[in-house]
Amino acid sequence: MRRKDREQTAEFAWDVLGRCPYGVLSLVDCEGAPYAVPVSHVVLNGTVYFHSAKHGEKTKIIEANPAACLTGVTDVVPLPEQYSTTYASAVACGVVSLVEDTDERTAALYAIAARYAPENVGNFEDALAKSSKRTAVWKLTPTAITGKARHA
Repeated sequence: MRRKDREQTAEFAWDVLGRCPYGVLSLVDCEGAPYAVPVSHVVLNGTVYFHSAKHGEKTKIIEANPAACLTGVTDVVPLPEQYSTTYASAVACGVVSLVEDTDERTAALYAIAARYAPENVGNFEDALAKSSKRTAVWKLTPTAITGKARHA
């Protein structure tokens, strides 16, 4: 990292990924073209989980090349007089894999539901029954994670 004065700990980076409103998953397709897509993710036990449709561009790319990075940013405050912002950011790089274990899959989906729809988590079992067959759950197992911040 070029700006060592802004470098943060891995613990800080995990906290950012747990708090940021969404992440951007970056992949590379079969032709070597970049592909980045926002995801609604959750952090559980040092692993990042997200969901998608079982079929589609993201799924196709992950199946062909599971290497990925997830970026999250939070605490952004404009500093107009400096033409800048404050921020806290994290980048987790690793390998994405499909979650096939039923208990792990359900726990990940429940955590996603609790994070993004806490007022409706009481209906989780019904929603799971209705959409489970068409929903893929993925996990990013990081091999590296970095954090960076700029404070006012």
